[in-house]
Amino acid sequence: MAEAAKGAAAAAPVEPVSAPARRSRITPEREAELYEAVLDLLREVGYDALTMDAVAARTRSSKATLYRQWGGKAELVVKAVRHGKPGKAGGIDTGSLRGDLHALVAREDDCVMEQNSALMRGLAMAMHANPDLRQAFREQLIEPETGEFQRLLRRAVDRGEIRADCPALDFVVHMLAGGFAVRALIEDQPPTQEFLRSYIDAVVLPALGVTTS
Repeated sequence: MAEAAKGAAAAAPVEPVSAPARRSRITPEREAELYEAVLDLLREVGYDALTMDAVAARTRSSKATLYRQWGGKAELVVKAVRHGKPGKAGGIDTGSLRGDLHALVAREDDCVMEQNSALMRGLAMAMHANPDLRQAFREQLIEPETGEFQRLLRRAVDRGEIRADCPALDFVVHMLAGGFAVRALIEDQPPTQEFLRSYIDAVVLPALGVTTS
């Protein structure tokens, strides 16, 4: 009987022991401090010259902690950029599309916009040579922000401001991104709130069939 019990125990399936979830030991305040330091380094040296050693030295952290928390440079940089951005576009609701787009522009003053514009230009160039950065950027910034912006546009459709079959709806993000990029490229000037408001009224809203009067 003892032999039979022993055999049954041996035949019983062994339940796998799940590994405990890794918990962050970094407080939100410390995390914000690290992200600010990463953004400062990016502005100083650019993505390619930025190293985890430099981040560790600037923030008085261990490199092992940085890798354990973020996995690598691309992930850390993208999360720092995301942290430095203002609130979600989908949360803006002024009651009109024009008001929403102008409120979107007003979230950053001209000084911050100039800094971020230069930062994004540098990262856009780095993405061509760094697939891991490009993938992290797409997954954690571009796709979520595009989704938020689509919610803003859907509200305008629901209010009757834009026809649901308006062909320009698929290109609003492209138009706005172009306003940022081309201003610096053609005029060698950063975008400003005044420029973007005028661009929205003269280009984006008319393309959507929205009057600005």
